[in-house]
Amino acid sequence: MGKVTGFLEIDRQVHKYQPASDRIRHFREFTLPMSDKEVEKQAARCMDCGVPYCHGPTGCPIHNQIPDWNDLVYNGDWDNAIRNLHSTNNFPEFTGRICPAPCEEACTLNLEDIPVAIKTIEQAIADKAYESGYVRPYPADKKTGKRVAVIGSGPAGMAAAQQLGRVGHDVHVYERESRPGGLLRFGIPDFKMEKHYIDRRIVQMAGEGVTFHCGVNVGVDKKASELLAEYDAVLYCGGSETPRPAGIPGVELEGVHDAMPYLVQQNKRVAGEDIQSVAWPAQPILAGGKHVVVVGGGDTASDCVGTAFRQGAVRVTQLDIRPQPPEKEDKLSVWPYWATKMRTSSSQAEGAEREFQVATLEFLGEDGVLMGVKCCEVDEKRKPVPGTDFVIRADLAFIAIGFSGPIDGGVVAEMGDRLAVTVDARRSTNVKANDRDYRTSVDGLFAAGDVRRGQSLVVWAIREGRQAARSIDEFLTGASVLPR
Repeated sequence: MGKVTGFLEIDRQVHKYQPASDRIRHFREFTLPMSDKEVEKQAARCMDCGVPYCHGPTGCPIHNQIPDWNDLVYNGDWDNAIRNLHSTNNFPEFTGRICPAPCEEACTLNLEDIPVAIKTIEQAIADKAYESGYVRPYPADKKTGKRVAVIGSGPAGMAAAQQLGRVGHDVHVYERESRPGGLLRFGIPDFKMEKHYIDRRIVQMAGEGVTFHCGVNVGVDKKASELLAEYDAVLYCGGSETPRPAGIPGVELEGVHDAMPYLVQQNKRVAGEDIQSVAWPAQPILAGGKHVVVVGGGDTASDCVGTAFRQGAVRVTQLDIRPQPPEKEDKLSVWPYWATKMRTSSSQAEGAEREFQVATLEFLGEDGVLMGVKCCEVDEKRKPVPGTDFVIRADLAFIAIGFSGPIDGGVVAEMGDRLAVTVDARRSTNVKANDRDYRTSVDGLFAAGDVRRGQSLVVWAIREGRQAARSIDEFLTGASVLPR
């Protein structure tokens, strides 16, 4: 814990943002860092709550020891805070920026709507790790002689590769795209997380003996069966990238797109790369001077909103079929779990018009070109309310309603029935493997991350990558010193 009476004496404070009018002019991060002393004061608010739900299963999937490093930061011991945080989280600079912070929802002080600023403190510790030179290679003292292939270099693949490399295995990561990072690099906009953080970790991992092979689409360019023959174990950490079918008439019109190709294109532009993608080849999609409609209410939809504003969209409207949530949740019925309440992302705060309890009926066009979106209000069962139809002008529309499983082709297509792909309750197709040993039905092939559990958070991907690494280490050597 921090200061005994800190939560009574110190108000909650988080890092502030550049004004919206300034930040929409660039694609860089726009948070304004707090000073060390300000962060230490926030860490002092961590109270002796008895049962710290923040780092339990309801709060932090990777079980960050939040009260411990809060106490260390409060006492100015940043070096040990850095070590403590990295003991459970390979990439806190990622989670400190893009995790929605379920830990803060589970904080005891959230009962009074003033949780400890855990995410802000975590980002500060992670950034301090770079400043102090802590983020450097930590190679294994002894090699095991075992070789492991990891398919996919998103957060799950990166976490697993780093863990396996640090215990002495020869790890090779195969990435379909031009650079490592997966959707962490190409799906998350730079204004939420700049990509030099990924680059630094890749340099660190290379120094630890991890080899990256980019531009290799496993299942197409190189068969997964070949990897199984060449390596002692293979870990499949692909993403959940197939867009969930919207079933909306007019999706074939020019100007209607799934969300991910749009985000991938812009991230490639910012990086100075060719916008053509292995997974989503498409013509340039730009929102400058256009009226934009985004269908969906989640993080991907919000990323489309922020990207459209930065490209110069005239107007951005976001459609959500769910009812507008309450401004404040009933704490006693939902705490310490993630609550449904009115939340406004930084992108939405930049000027988006939000429509709740609205269904998208049809994309309207002339001569094959999008002109508008026909909508209507819906009742509590999401059934259209007669007489409530209306049309929103649209030159560009993005469908951001989630993902249903791995992208067509690749490992799943090659392995077919051998991989025992399952269908979950949301009709998503996931590779079947439990969360104890992460083994698939194919001998020597493991699976972790979104390809196994479905579309999820970066913190869950890191957790699954770390746990799968331990399982593989046990599979190869009979025992493991890696954390469970």
